[in-house]
Amino acid sequence: MHILLTRPLEDCSEIILKFKSLGHQVSHLPLLKIEKINYEDVNFNDYGAIIFTSANAVKFLDLNKLDKNIICFCVGGMTEKKARGAGFQNTIAAEGNVLNLKELILQNYLSKDKPLLYISGELISVDLDKMLLNEGYSVKRIINYKVSHNEKFAENFVKELKVNMPDMVYIYSQNSALSFLNFIKNHQSERLWMNTNLMCIGEKTSSILNEIKWKKIFLFNPGEEEFLLYKI
Repeated sequence: MHILLTRPLEDCSEIILKFKSLGHQVSHLPLLKIEKINYEDVNFNDYGAIIFTSANAVKFLDLNKLDKNIICFCVGGMTEKKARGAGFQNTIAAEGNVLNLKELILQNYLSKDKPLLYISGELISVDLDKMLLNEGYSVKRIINYKVSHNEKFAENFVKELKVNMPDMVYIYSQNSALSFLNFIKNHQSERLWMNTNLMCIGEKTSSILNEIKWKKIFLFNPGEEEFLLYKI
């Protein structure tokens, strides 16, 4: 089976090796560039809990002065895995949904006398900090990375992809979906994907690509990539 992965290499290197070990052909099309943003100094002792809505937020945070026993709310399993790998001991994860994350915070962070620290990228799909402010919490949002679209891809790669179209492609965010749609249109390949299965995290992500004709569209959570191989 030919599988196309679209996350930055460092975020999908393990699954590339896994799929190859299972005998699959894997192509890599990094749709997004993730860059650190310098942010103000933070006194972590001022906060009672920390919130991450992406693994990149963990990656680009200076953790040297942070007590890893702080309550750590994560939007999903992938983010929680990154946080645990960074040393956080007290993690609570939602199922990849910011609204579910909000409910988890309401249920598990009852003390409102110490503010929450929310770490995120420049662009967010849901204003989690504003929702928590409306619930009576004090929230400080720190932006520590930005996302931009890759626009240049090797001509040989594009030609080879058109000759040997993937059986499956994995899309992990609305930003990635927008970037992928631009890639398809820029390379005039709209009619070539009808035998490809589209794997997306969330309906909002898949809806961006609905104008392209796919064989089937599947929704998945991080960690289910291998399981999806057996559904098609």
